[in-house]
Amino acid sequence: MTNRSCRLALIGAAALALPAIALAAGATGTVWAGAYTDAQATRGQAAYATSCAACHGDALNGGDSAPPLAGGAFLANWNNQSAGDLFTRIKTTMPFDAPGSLGSATVADIEAFILSRNGYPAGAAELTHDAGVLGQTRILAEKPAS
Repeated sequence: MTNRSCRLALIGAAALALPAIALAAGATGTVWAGAYTDAQATRGQAAYATSCAACHGDALNGGDSAPPLAGGAFLANWNNQSAGDLFTRIKTTMPFDAPGSLGSATVADIEAFILSRNGYPAGAAELTHDAGVLGQTRILAEKPAS
């Protein structure tokens, strides 16, 4: 194999690998690409029941002093923001009576549950608990055209 064909083979392999690496790192583009797993959303449901439901409601419909986490109002608030923005909000301000007390993995699980309840599809990889990586994934109210 010549040097030129080796370089072309490496460039081709890199071009094929980069999207897979980005997906594994959580850089899915939008949450419509499957940003969490079903198992993670199930763990998130349990954590939500313990840490969030008292204020945000069992059905994520909000309460007197807590906004809804599902439905039109949630989607309007978070449309075109990043999954990292939502992660940081939960991580630093929740729960109301003990802000910042939830671990990063628990916050990612809760966010996965919230995404699942808003109709976003599950995927093959768990939602990461790296806010920087999550910053590359947009929450969009409407599914983008293919």
